[in-house]
Amino acid sequence: MTTPPPAPSPAEKPAGVGARPCILLVTGVSGSGKSTVGALLAQRLGWPYAEADDFHPDANLAKMVAGQPLDDGDRRQWLANIAAWIDASSAAGQPAVVSCSALKRAYRDGLRANRPNVRLIYLDADEQTIRARLSARRGHFFPAALLDSQFADLQPPTEDEHPYRVPMTADTLADEIVDHLVASGICEENA
Repeated sequence: MTTPPPAPSPAEKPAGVGARPCILLVTGVSGSGKSTVGALLAQRLGWPYAEADDFHPDANLAKMVAGQPLDDGDRRQWLANIAAWIDASSAAGQPAVVSCSALKRAYRDGLRANRPNVRLIYLDADEQTIRARLSARRGHFFPAALLDSQFADLQPPTEDEHPYRVPMTADTLADEIVDHLVASGICEENA
C-alpha cells in the first residue's frame, strides 16, 4: 500500500470549522478524471486531499497491475481505510476531499454511513468517452483492459443518494468542473 496522506489532527483544525465538516467524495469509473478533479478542488478550497488508490493494500495493486479485476472481498479493506481517513478528518473538524471509484451503491453507502457531512460528486461518462480518456493516459497502474469490469460493477448513483452529477465528455476540462463545483456551494446544506 502506498502511504495515504495523514488525516489532520485536532491541533490542525482551522478556526471556525464545526463538528461535521464537509467531506467531498469524488466518484466515477477509472479514467473519469476523479483524481484530477479531486486534487484541483482540494487545492482551490485549501483542503486536504486523499486519492483512494493510495489506500489499496499491496495485494490489490498487484492484482490490478496483472490485469485482474478486484472483487468485493478485495475492496473491503480498501474501503475501510478510506472510511477511517474520512472519520479522522471529520473528528479533526477538517473539511477534505477524497476521490474514490465507489462503483457500487453498497460501497457509497458504507463510505457515507453515519456521515451526513459526506457529499457525493459523480463524474458521469459513457464507456466510449472513458475508453478515449484511458487510451491517452500514461503512467497509471490501471490497465485500460480492466475498464469492462468497472462498467460491469458500476451502479450509477440514484437520486435518493443526492449525488452532484457532473456530465463528462472527452472535452470536459477539470478546471471548468472545479469552477462550477465551487460556485455551486456544494458544501452548503441545500446544495
